[in-house]
Amino acid sequence: MAVTPNFYHSPRGTKYWIPNVPTPLKPATGMVFGRWEDAVTLYQDYAQRAGFDIRLSTVARYKGVITHRYIVCSRFGNPNSNTGDSMDVTPASSKQRNSSFKVTDCQACIKLKPVKGTEGYSIYKFIEPHNHGLVDVDNMDLTRGRRQLTFTEQEFIHKAQTSGFGATVSHRMQASLKGGEHLVRGTKTDHKNFARDIREFIGERDAQMVIDKLNGNMLHLENFYFNHTVVNGELRSLFWVDDICKCNYNAFGDVVAFDATYDTNKYNMIFVPFTGVDNHQKCVTFGAGLLYNETIESFTWLLDSFLKAHVKHPRLVLTDQDAAMKQAVSSVFTESTHRLCMWHVTKKLPAKVCGDKLENTDLRSRIHKLVWNVFIKPSTFESRWKDLMDEFDLGDNNWLNDMFEIRDQWVPAYFRDLPMCCLMKTTSRCESSNSLFKVYSSSGNTLVQFMLCYENTLNAQRFEHRRLQYETTTTSPKMLTSLPIERHASYIYTHNLFKEVQKEIHKGLYSCGLDRVETVDGCRISFVNHHDKSKGLVGEFKVTFTLNDGTIECSCRGFTRIGYLCRHIFCVFRNMNIDVIPDQYVASRWRHDVLPPKIFSIDARYLGGRDEKTIKRQEATTLFNECADRVRGDLENLIDFVEDMRMLKEKIYQAIPEKPAYNSKAVVISDLTGYSEPESVTATAPKGIRNKGCGTSRRLIGPGEKAVERSQKPKRLCRTCFTYTTHDSRNCKAKDPKGKKKAKKSSNSKGKGAQDDA
Repeated sequence: MAVTPNFYHSPRGTKYWIPNVPTPLKPATGMVFGRWEDAVTLYQDYAQRAGFDIRLSTVARYKGVITHRYIVCSRFGNPNSNTGDSMDVTPASSKQRNSSFKVTDCQACIKLKPVKGTEGYSIYKFIEPHNHGLVDVDNMDLTRGRRQLTFTEQEFIHKAQTSGFGATVSHRMQASLKGGEHLVRGTKTDHKNFARDIREFIGERDAQMVIDKLNGNMLHLENFYFNHTVVNGELRSLFWVDDICKCNYNAFGDVVAFDATYDTNKYNMIFVPFTGVDNHQKCVTFGAGLLYNETIESFTWLLDSFLKAHVKHPRLVLTDQDAAMKQAVSSVFTESTHRLCMWHVTKKLPAKVCGDKLENTDLRSRIHKLVWNVFIKPSTFESRWKDLMDEFDLGDNNWLNDMFEIRDQWVPAYFRDLPMCCLMKTTSRCESSNSLFKVYSSSGNTLVQFMLCYENTLNAQRFEHRRLQYETTTTSPKMLTSLPIERHASYIYTHNLFKEVQKEIHKGLYSCGLDRVETVDGCRISFVNHHDKSKGLVGEFKVTFTLNDGTIECSCRGFTRIGYLCRHIFCVFRNMNIDVIPDQYVASRWRHDVLPPKIFSIDARYLGGRDEKTIKRQEATTLFNECADRVRGDLENLIDFVEDMRMLKEKIYQAIPEKPAYNSKAVVISDLTGYSEPESVTATAPKGIRNKGCGTSRRLIGPGEKAVERSQKPKRLCRTCFTYTTHDSRNCKAKDPKGKKKAKKSSNSKGKGAQDDA
């Protein structure tokens, strides 16, 4: 509750205010304190009750020994008397800020001197009156002392920033959690200033701090790999992989996709994560790099680093049509097959083919149906493509001819014999991973902040994997049939993959039928008819079972394409009374136990590890919250709990003095980020990076997107070609320009003659 101060006039008419505070709570001359911090605490508590703020002032020394120390009112001192000159032509950057001042030369203070032979201090003078009005107690949260951020608030600001939330949002969140702005230390400006302090602490040492941190990880973390290049003192490239990424790559690294993404850091360095598919059919990261540019040399260095870290080549590498990537993949991944993203190819179709042919015919759907068909052979694709080009008179379309020339790099028919060829046909999973990284990071982040955001993103990805793994091991899926082979599949696969296998088993039971069986050269050949409710008979598939070694193969090549058996084989298994899936047809990458247990340990969840102090501090916070939750419904117990906490606080404050060195800005930020100040700087962050499409604040719109926008405009009837399209008779290509000009001239001459006759 606010207490009104006593207001007086001096004999000379000067106004002064004396705080209305009980005498036992006031400082007094002769008081002795065992430590300097105790004196500061007492005067701070007194100031909070009185309605003013304090600050530390003069420290007088004699021959290096402290003789006097003052704690004064925050409004002590003379205001700056400098006035501005209207004729001053000083640059704006060096002019004084046009702001108000608070100092009034207030003399209220306590003066202390050391007690000889001890570390204590005694008050030898206490000046109580103030020459300014005192702050209402209800507004004390706006004073400078109460706006000082504690470590908890600073940690919250930092954690929010590395999770994709700015300082303003973090202040709003704090106000909501604590019950109002008056309970939050600091204003929005104070929160933004601390976020600025973090960036200033990093400063020009940004790249060096990251290099030192990753080098430290190589020394202290198991199987951590890091590589980088520095040119002329500038960091040019980074690549790093931890042990969990290596374990994931060993299990799921048969197909790898990577793509460059931008706007993840303030230096415009290009972020390149390597993405795959885990046993829950979710995206998994195998490593990541930062590059200076997108040249062949940069991508070659990146892939070389990737290969040094993981040793083995992937079976299939998926990228977009970037020429530099293509050259780098072919030179480094010599044992891998390079595949282009189908989406990046097919999305250009509206821009490369005449709009009338796409909009007024079924050309687009037929092209998509042909190129996305995973069942046909290359010869079938080529013959159907030729028929399609002849039918629509597209033989002279240069882009379609170019895409046909490189058909073996993107059409699924040419990858049908490659294991797991249908695991990824586009880089959409790369786009998904990139968007997730951008949720946590932003274009204004330093490299240190970006690395922290990367760790948060990877931890979120690994938590999702752990959650799905927990569901797989602790729950049982619902069965759709009574077949024993379905239940066997539920024991060996993850839940997400089991749903796909279950669908095949169900279709094999209800949509497939055995037509006939033949035995040829020790092979049992079954012909299976595949039916669909809407389409009827889809086709006939041949399943070959070798009797002596138990191998089985279907003409649809489902196991080769996706790593689990197809419905046609399950139909044959049912006919042969086979109740379990043979081990040779259970791909290890889809098993629920493919990863070692250490992947899911506590240490694996936090990149870079956590120190013991952080763990204990979080444990203390958890214990306090649990106790507060237990007594929240009982007012008497709450009062006792608060009193116990107050006594515990006094006990801790008495036993443990405040150490200013722990609260210095550099130490606090270093503790928060986990990045220490480097002893020397040999590498700085790159400058002057210009990525593709830079130089404009507007997003570049490609011809394909423009064509889509045009196609969405309402159609109108052309009176020349009599089709509903986006043009009219004036610019119809079917109209002869010469005839049009003559007709116009003829009509004009007729009109002129008619006017002469009139």
